[in-house]
Amino acid sequence: MNIRMADHSDIGRLIKLRFDYFDMEKHEITDDKKEMIRSQLERYFPKHLNKDFFAAFAEDEKGNIVSAGFLVIHEKPANLSWPTGKTGLILNVLTYPEYRRMGYAASVMNFLIEEAKKHELSYIELSASSMGKPLYKKLGFNERGQSKFTDMRMYLV
Repeated sequence: MNIRMADHSDIGRLIKLRFDYFDMEKHEITDDKKEMIRSQLERYFPKHLNKDFFAAFAEDEKGNIVSAGFLVIHEKPANLSWPTGKTGLILNVLTYPEYRRMGYAASVMNFLIEEAKKHELSYIELSASSMGKPLYKKLGFNERGQSKFTDMRMYLV
């Protein structure tokens, strides 16, 4: 097993991984939305890769990507919850079905956790699927407790 960070030669693979993730999660995407997402990813990855966006790959002995995960770093004014002013979001963790339960996702996650530490992030967070939750708990992630604040969102697109 080889674990490595993506570089600019992998941008096409990153786009494919993003859409593979949507497929694995059974997201239905209209052609218009798919094109909007593809267009944004084609701009986003070259601009952010290995700056505030990192992608780790697990490759098999033939160099095929069998598992992957993304880390997005957010920098904002520091406060008591993020004293370094930097936090991370893990997303797009996937392992192709025929490679599951072989330790690939754990290796990718450990690689991303080490990258997060290098960047002095106050914390990293993710949204766990029922399949991924046991792994994330084993790695040290905890469910977020109730807050006196209510998470809210306004969709603009």
